[in-house]
Amino acid sequence: MSPRWRWRWRRCPPLRNLWWRGWHFYEDPAPEPEAPQAEPPKATPSTESVVLRDFQRLQKAVEDTRNIAIMRPTEVNVRRYMELEAQVIERASYFADVAQRVAWTHPNLDPTLQGRPVNARALEVYEQQQNAERSHTVTELGRDHVLLFFFRSDCPYCHAFAPTLEAFQTRYGLQVLAISVDGGPMPGFPNARHDNGIATTLYVDQVPAVFLAQPYSGRITPIGFGVLSEAELLERIATLASPDSERMLPGLRQVTRLQ
Repeated sequence: MSPRWRWRWRRCPPLRNLWWRGWHFYEDPAPEPEAPQAEPPKATPSTESVVLRDFQRLQKAVEDTRNIAIMRPTEVNVRRYMELEAQVIERASYFADVAQRVAWTHPNLDPTLQGRPVNARALEVYEQQQNAERSHTVTELGRDHVLLFFFRSDCPYCHAFAPTLEAFQTRYGLQVLAISVDGGPMPGFPNARHDNGIATTLYVDQVPAVFLAQPYSGRITPIGFGVLSEAELLERIATLASPDSERMLPGLRQVTRLQ
């Protein structure tokens, strides 16, 4: 080896020590240092959580201020509470206005369009439809139902109620079976029966009393006590004869034998 190459060989001691690996040895470059990873951004509270937090703060402030004003009713304390209360009332009023406008544009959310209307003209149409449906229901009931009319011959309310039942029977075809609890007569019902104990079975302790009965099944449902108008009779009979009535008021129906 010439002096010049010997000198270079000595200047590179690491390569001198790796001569045995051959001239085609390749060293991989040193790995680059990894860049520091950025921390994920902190989650910001949602708008809903901020609003709920503000509401809870306002609610607590109103309660605390009111309690302080009650316990220490100074002019400053009372005025502070009244100012907060005014803010709450203003917010509630604005909410009511927005809710009303939303209801106007969304019929399914308008309470005035659900069930019984509030408008006079709409209410008139609604009542006509209800009466038509009730009349049909009661007429259908007349095929296999009767009305039990309990009375006393010395009862002035029974005498006042009898013509209404007589007209109701004629209009809707629902037979009225009059039952005298004292054995006396009742004008308009010459075929009235004497009580055979059914009044006691049905706990009739006040007259006049009306029940809806289905003779072949023995089902008896109380309609009402005292003097009722024809409209009240129609509404009650149609309502209590609906399929939902037994689910809502299961204790109304009794089973007994009619003779």
